[in-house]
Amino acid sequence: MIDSAGKPPRKPRADAERNRTRLIDAAKSVFAERGGSASLEEVARTAGVGIGTLYRHFPTRDALIEAVYRNESDQLVRAASELAASRPPVEALRAWMRLFFRYMSVKHGMMELLDSLADGKSSLYAASGAATKQTIDLLVGNAVAAGEIGFDAEPIDLLRALAGMVQFSGGRDNEEAAAHAIIDVMIAGLQAKRPG
Repeated sequence: MIDSAGKPPRKPRADAERNRTRLIDAAKSVFAERGGSASLEEVARTAGVGIGTLYRHFPTRDALIEAVYRNESDQLVRAASELAASRPPVEALRAWMRLFFRYMSVKHGMMELLDSLADGKSSLYAASGAATKQTIDLLVGNAVAAGEIGFDAEPIDLLRALAGMVQFSGGRDNEEAAAHAIIDVMIAGLQAKRPG
C-alpha cells in the first residue's frame, strides 16, 4: 500500500507495538475485575502509559473493547496450531479445550462491555465463531484420524458444553479445576468410543 505522497507506510515502532500490547493486556485485566465500571484512565495507569498513549492506539472505548476481544480470539486460534505441532492429537485437543474454557471465562467477564458496543457484538462474534469452529473441527479431526478418539457428532458441541459450564458456574473459585475435570471426562468418553 502506498500513501498519498507515494511512500509505503511506516511500520509501527517497536515501542509503539509494546505499548499497544501492554494496553490490551491491562485492559483485559481491568475489564475482568471492574466490568462496565472500568475507566480508560485505570487501563492506562495499569499499563504504565499516559491516557494520550491509550487514545493514540484506541481512539474510543469500543475500539479497546474490540481489540481485547479480538486479541483473545486470535490467541486461541494460534494456540491450536502450536499444540497440534507439539503434542499428540488427543492431548492437543485436551489442552486447547482448557484454553477455550479460559477464553470463555474472559468473554463472560466482558459481557457487559461487549453488550455496550455501539455497533453491536454480532460481527465480532461471527468472525471469532467461524475461526473457533474451524479450529475445533481440525483438532477433533486430527484425533479421530490418529485413532485416538471416536466422534460422530459436531465437534462444536464439545465447546457448547464448556460454554454452558461458564454460564452455570458464575465465577466460582474452583471453576477452572472443575472445567479441567469435565474436559477429562469428555476426552475419556471420546477415547472409549474409538474404533476397536
